[in-house]
Amino acid sequence: MSSRREEDTLCFFINGKKVTEKHADPETMLLSFLREKLRLTGTKSGCGGGGCGACTVMVSRYQPATKTINHFSANACLLPLCQLHGAAVTTVEGIGSTKTQIHPVQERIAKAHGSQCGFCTPGMVMAMYALLRNKPQPNMDDITEALAGNLCRCTGYRPIVDGCRTFCQETNCCKVNGNGNCCMNRGNQTDETEREPPQLFDKDEFLPLDPTQELIFPPELILMAEKETPQTLTFDGERIRWVSPVSLEELVLLKTENPKAPLVMGNTNIGPDIKFKGVFHPLIISPTRVLELFEVSHTPTGVWVGAGCTLAELRSLLQKLVPQFPEEKTELFRALIQQLGNLGSVQIRNVASLGGQVISAYPNSDLNPVLAAGRCKVSVISNGGRREVPLDQNFFVSFCKTILKPEEIIVSVFIPFTRKGEFVRVFRQAPRKETSFATVTSGMRVFFSEGSRVVQDVSVYYGGMGATTLSASKTCAAIATRPWDEETLSRAYDVLLDELVLHPSAPGGKVEFRRSLSLSFLFKFNLEVLQELREMNVIKEELPEKIQTLPRDIQPGLQEFQHVSKGQSEQDPVGRPIMHRSAISQATGEAVYCDDMPHADGELFLSLVTSARAHAKIIGLDMSEALRLPGVVDVITAEDIPGVKVRESFGYQEELLAQSEVSCVGQIVCAVVADTREHAKRGAYAVKISYEDLPDPAFTVEEAVEKSSFFEPRRKLERGNVTEAFQTVDHIYEGEVRMGGQEHFYMETQSMLVVPVGEETEFNIYVSTQWPSLTQETVAETLGIPSNRVTCHVKRMGGAFGGKVTKTAILAGITSVAAWKTNRAVRCVLERGEDMLITGARHPVLGKYKVGFMKDGRIVAADLQYYTNAGNVVDESLLVAEKIVLHMDNAYNIPNLRGSGAACRTNLPSNTAFRGFGVPQSLLVVENMINDVAMVLGRPAHQIREINMYKGPSVTHYKFEFSPENMLRCWEECKVKSEYSARRRAADQFNQQSRWKKRGMSIIPIKYGIAFAESFLNQAAALVHIYKDGSVLVTHGGTEMGQGIHTKMQQVASRELHIPPSKIYISETSTNTVPNTCPSAASFGTDANGRAVQNACQTLYQRLKPIREKKPKGSWESWVNDAFFEKISLSATGFYRGPDLYMDWEKMEGQPYAYFTFGACCSEVELDCLTGDYRTVRTDIVMDIGRSVNPSVDIGQIEGAFMQGLGLYTMEELKFSPSGVLYTRGPSQYKIPAVCDVPLQFNVFLLSDTHNPHAIYSSKGIGEPVLFLGSSVFFAIKDAAAAARSESGLVGPFTLNSPATPEKACMACASPFTQKIPASKPGSFKPWALNI
Repeated sequence: MSSRREEDTLCFFINGKKVTEKHADPETMLLSFLREKLRLTGTKSGCGGGGCGACTVMVSRYQPATKTINHFSANACLLPLCQLHGAAVTTVEGIGSTKTQIHPVQERIAKAHGSQCGFCTPGMVMAMYALLRNKPQPNMDDITEALAGNLCRCTGYRPIVDGCRTFCQETNCCKVNGNGNCCMNRGNQTDETEREPPQLFDKDEFLPLDPTQELIFPPELILMAEKETPQTLTFDGERIRWVSPVSLEELVLLKTENPKAPLVMGNTNIGPDIKFKGVFHPLIISPTRVLELFEVSHTPTGVWVGAGCTLAELRSLLQKLVPQFPEEKTELFRALIQQLGNLGSVQIRNVASLGGQVISAYPNSDLNPVLAAGRCKVSVISNGGRREVPLDQNFFVSFCKTILKPEEIIVSVFIPFTRKGEFVRVFRQAPRKETSFATVTSGMRVFFSEGSRVVQDVSVYYGGMGATTLSASKTCAAIATRPWDEETLSRAYDVLLDELVLHPSAPGGKVEFRRSLSLSFLFKFNLEVLQELREMNVIKEELPEKIQTLPRDIQPGLQEFQHVSKGQSEQDPVGRPIMHRSAISQATGEAVYCDDMPHADGELFLSLVTSARAHAKIIGLDMSEALRLPGVVDVITAEDIPGVKVRESFGYQEELLAQSEVSCVGQIVCAVVADTREHAKRGAYAVKISYEDLPDPAFTVEEAVEKSSFFEPRRKLERGNVTEAFQTVDHIYEGEVRMGGQEHFYMETQSMLVVPVGEETEFNIYVSTQWPSLTQETVAETLGIPSNRVTCHVKRMGGAFGGKVTKTAILAGITSVAAWKTNRAVRCVLERGEDMLITGARHPVLGKYKVGFMKDGRIVAADLQYYTNAGNVVDESLLVAEKIVLHMDNAYNIPNLRGSGAACRTNLPSNTAFRGFGVPQSLLVVENMINDVAMVLGRPAHQIREINMYKGPSVTHYKFEFSPENMLRCWEECKVKSEYSARRRAADQFNQQSRWKKRGMSIIPIKYGIAFAESFLNQAAALVHIYKDGSVLVTHGGTEMGQGIHTKMQQVASRELHIPPSKIYISETSTNTVPNTCPSAASFGTDANGRAVQNACQTLYQRLKPIREKKPKGSWESWVNDAFFEKISLSATGFYRGPDLYMDWEKMEGQPYAYFTFGACCSEVELDCLTGDYRTVRTDIVMDIGRSVNPSVDIGQIEGAFMQGLGLYTMEELKFSPSGVLYTRGPSQYKIPAVCDVPLQFNVFLLSDTHNPHAIYSSKGIGEPVLFLGSSVFFAIKDAAAAARSESGLVGPFTLNSPATPEKACMACASPFTQKIPASKPGSFKPWALNI
């Protein structure tokens, strides 16, 4: 066997080129093969677990039986290389490039402004491309389904969907052509012949989709499939053997000899286990070529489906069968189709197998409860022969274990027809509507004899209610043989409550919610069954309402902005919606990110070793085993640092590498350097640290306050006399609101490459950072060398949001020590789970308030206290606490206002800057307070907001004068554009008629201070070169992270030099061209760097003045050429001091901001009170951003920030174990918004005719402010929950903490079912997760 095995060669095609691999390693996934072996770096690595879609590729296979070619999208990070024999893979590079021709999908996503940081774009392109290969004229449902498995953190999805919508053939409304100003925009046309409203893009310019131009399937693979007799393939890797048999007999033999070896079909289960849980299998059997596992056979009683069929194939098979049979026979088929639509993403369903779903026996499996309730069975085979095993309560034995013997193989699954009078339904609830593991899932079946309401047979199964799929058999017994009526079901709810008991500390938490869902699902089933009995005329009485599903169709939105002024030159790009300058190369995969850089000779990879304890002494560090492993070169500890080992910040110290003590789980202790990623990772696993726990770690804000554990100073501001004012008011109310943290989830994890130049301790650092100068400084200090030896290069970042400032510098410091010690290039790219564990998040906040107000709604006094959970080191927490207190007035003129902000020191990973920098936390507390005032008075919240807003010339609580005129304009315009009054009435009417679904609305204002209160951070510099051919190179201190700063700088240079943008190039940001830069943050990047670029360009244009005057008719090129010969310098630096801002905390006054950006946002949601699920039906945002430099970029920032805010306030939950370990370490546990979360109608309006004398070209900073407006969805959910509570007789203020997840929304609704659940007594058990 061994001699033949040496000849096993893997043969497949990539982008039309043949690839033969003699030594395929079973542990190699297609993603690393593409990126590292073939240097096809367009396919990105975002999470490594199939959860983000950044690595989407298209796989094509030839089916000899049907002579058809099957194209499907898949996640390259989960596709084992060994499985690709005979397949053709297409990556983003294979469909188009700027060198040849770009593909229409690439063009449309780019030109519709659907690419900001661009890291997710290749995956989006390939998901859409695979759809078009199968369906060249898709409808909107096809598009949203195809994109459901692809995450984007920048755009808010609207422009991506709009770009893809142009392939739809279903509508010819003018709204599809890019901007939605059209026939639907009624009533605002005047009699004058107005200019057409400007559009973000013009659909007519796009290349048509021509299916004949696609890559053909390689004929060689067709011949191979037709002619060759399939042979067993065996591949031996470094640690694992992979066997791919071709017959069922051989498979049975292999499994008999190796009962513990897993069978891998889609690798969606085993893959993540190996990668994330360190599970090891010496042998893997891959039966993807065993034809018997894919057979489908029809019988009079149902259909046998091969266990190897993918979930996508199963779904399409069932969809084909449903129309062929009477409805009564296909109840189970239809229930399965519904559940399969919710299970995983398209990419996962395309590879995951039916048999894998059954045998993995996950406790919250979506399919198993339906299969069990529907009386399905499996046919299994082993060397003892075949047998049939029913899928019932006995099949699932314990956690992930079934009754089958280890050597048994599931060959097929039997799905029976249903009978007349039999009904099957499925229910599921998940943290996100799509592409999310279920919290609770259920399959229910009931059978009546003809014309009767007496139950013959009933079957109810749940997932997510225990360690296995559970049968509610006692509940079924309480229903069977009885009539289906109120009395029977009331008894059934009580039996179910006793039957499905979850311990208060059950894994996964959410115990009361899960128990409530089990009841709600049975109630929903009851309503559905009553409806069916009514339609069959078995019952005649009036029914309770039928529960419709939540709306889901995405409508085209409006994006309104102003034309440039009539006299503006055609060539001047300022104010026009110019596409992001790198969008096309991002869409083709040619854009280079840090980890896309080619490997240097002898390059090493660095993997971090982090603390497993939250508060402990390190008593031993054993590296011996790690150093013995293949490929490991060295282990870097604090001892190896030649320079500064401990960094000072705000008077507090932070160690680069922990030496004697650790203060959080995830603190970096040492780092392993090896020749490959895998070897470094294994080396890091092998390092053993021994600890001695220290007493009393503090994790929550309350624990820190009790211990007086704060980072000083604490900040306080007061105006008026709050204590006295409380004596004079009609009402006093005290409340609090808690807000969770938020993971940055930039698509590109922390990445860096440190390259020693080889002489005089010089280093080049290629890094994904917002502040290259800080990284340069940190590396220089860590290595004990001057800064002039360290050059930091930042080409672009795949998103940052504040998370690539402080921690990035520390990681670069550690990586540079490894490069210095080994004298080799060292790369460090964190995996998603490591990144989430180590780098910290947005600060969770506890806000307490006491508010005094009059009967008419005027707020006279308010006292607010903010406690932020800062984590184990100071980072930027003190500045966050300051910004929280500075913004606590939001839009409201409260005459007596007092507030304090404290940064609590805890034993969690240190939290850091995040878009909004404390403002989203500050304002949520304020707006929640206003909401409570409205509820106490029983008045609409928007009225209380209006009564208390700043009006006329105003002064903030820190004595800063400003005019709120544009804020009030935004508010009024938002009410008009959103048709607030009419829709508010309609929502109230809807709520009167609907018991179990409620609508909620909310309108929220914002006033956001722009620039750094630390005045020195507002400066900026630029360097502009003009070359002799007339081309211009611009460099400036800002870094590109998707916010379009390079695009805007190109526009500035174009206007100032009077040349088209095509002559201007921006290569990168680097510390050797522009030194001593400030971070790209605080929404101030364009304001500062724009002025610096403007300054340099004006200098150069002025220098050319004599030449221009001499040759007024000359071309730009001729002027530049003449200038060179006249010895005029064609290079200039530009500088901008920035505004002189300050804050005097002793006097409680200052001018910490240059100006304010204003806005208002109205959102409406529809909430399912039984499950807490909701949809944002519509959102209207009006923003005052002065005169936009680039409306497409600014609208992109507005939409992206809003969606990030929607995630913060309604979905994203960081969960820590009671010992301080982060549970949520990837997209499978931590849910950011996906396409399914975009408001179904999403309108953005830029306030017209506004000016801002404080920034370049009268524009305003816009990166951060809108994030807070995502809270309009939070308050709309709270509004809907209040309507639900009133049905139970509950009125007045109630607690709803952020994020308002389905769990919190459902519990707040206080339905009769949630009220049945007995609450667990705090202190009587150890919760599964901390309440941070």
